[in-house]
Amino acid sequence: MSPRHNRPRGGESPAERPSAGYDRYGLERTEEWQGEEWRVRHVSGASAQGKRYRCPGCDQEIPSGVPHVVAWPDYGGVDDRRHWHKACWNAKDRRTSRVQRSRNAPRH
Repeated sequence: MSPRHNRPRGGESPAERPSAGYDRYGLERTEEWQGEEWRVRHVSGASAQGKRYRCPGCDQEIPSGVPHVVAWPDYGGVDDRRHWHKACWNAKDRRTSRVQRSRNAPRH
């Protein structure tokens, strides 16, 4: 078995490669949705042990420790962040604008 090589392929140094958009918390990028720029960050969920979030796309709970997406308007702050399931964020353009809840559903 040959040893593992951690050299970049193609002969370029790490300083010459374009940034992949990583920050302290993970991969972050900007996307356009509904005519606005949104900051989107993929999170592993491991750092939020004990926390639960409600996905605005499907109105279901995101359990603690589950990888998901955090998105907020580019002009927004901490209070504007929303936690989405990855599939719900990817399908946001195909969903209706209003989620219908059953009569017995909790209103979190």
